[in-house]
Amino acid sequence: MTGSLLQMEKVEVVYKRTITATQGISLSVADRQIVALLGTNGAGKTTTLRAISGFLGIDDARVTEGTITFDGLRLDGRPPHEIAGRGVVLVPEREKVFPNLTVKENLLVPVSRIADDTRRQEEQIFHFFPRLAELRERIGGLLSGGERQMLAIAAALMCRPRLLLIDELSLGLAPVMVESLIGSLAAIRGELGIAILLVEQSAVVALQIADYAYVMENGRIVLDGDGERLKGHKDVQEFYLGQAKAERRSYRDVKQYRRSRRWYG
Repeated sequence: MTGSLLQMEKVEVVYKRTITATQGISLSVADRQIVALLGTNGAGKTTTLRAISGFLGIDDARVTEGTITFDGLRLDGRPPHEIAGRGVVLVPEREKVFPNLTVKENLLVPVSRIADDTRRQEEQIFHFFPRLAELRERIGGLLSGGERQMLAIAAALMCRPRLLLIDELSLGLAPVMVESLIGSLAAIRGELGIAILLVEQSAVVALQIADYAYVMENGRIVLDGDGERLKGHKDVQEFYLGQAKAERRSYRDVKQYRRSRRWYG
């Protein structure tokens, strides 16, 4: 896509020099856009985020083909700290916060020095996440799952990102907390102009907020389109929104068969 902030072109990622995790992934995120990456466990969603953010090395993986560019700069092969310094910041699925630090201390970890603008950033974050203002002296390990997710996003915002990569926003959280987080992300995009690439298993959650979405299966992009189009797509309705009308003999077997027939030809 011309004018994209993030562009992946035919990216292949290989683990331990033998296992191909993604095959020819191409996707883009425009400035101020919210893009969802949907798929079941093992589809390659987290690998895609790690390829963008530079964290593949921790799993003995690397990009073997294709290119990843951000604002015209090649990212593939660069270390995570350099990529984050360019404005691409990852909110991981696990190990989101420092459990022995307070909320306030967690927010200050990404900051090199305390200054007036840092304090303004904190107040801005508390505007998006008022609950964190109430919990600023609470130890991170004592937070609920939803509060840890808030804190992880808030700490990422302290890095002044242009693009947020968020891995499994809703995993393990109550619906009321998910709705609150979705509202906060919409406000962050609207007020700060930050683009977001959101990895989600729940299409119901992701398509509430996504301008555009991609569906991954077995390391490939098999479907893409704007949020409204995907909500109306019969395969998304059946496999991800639970709206199928036909009875299934075996959900797992029929689902895989139909995916193979429809999406892989």
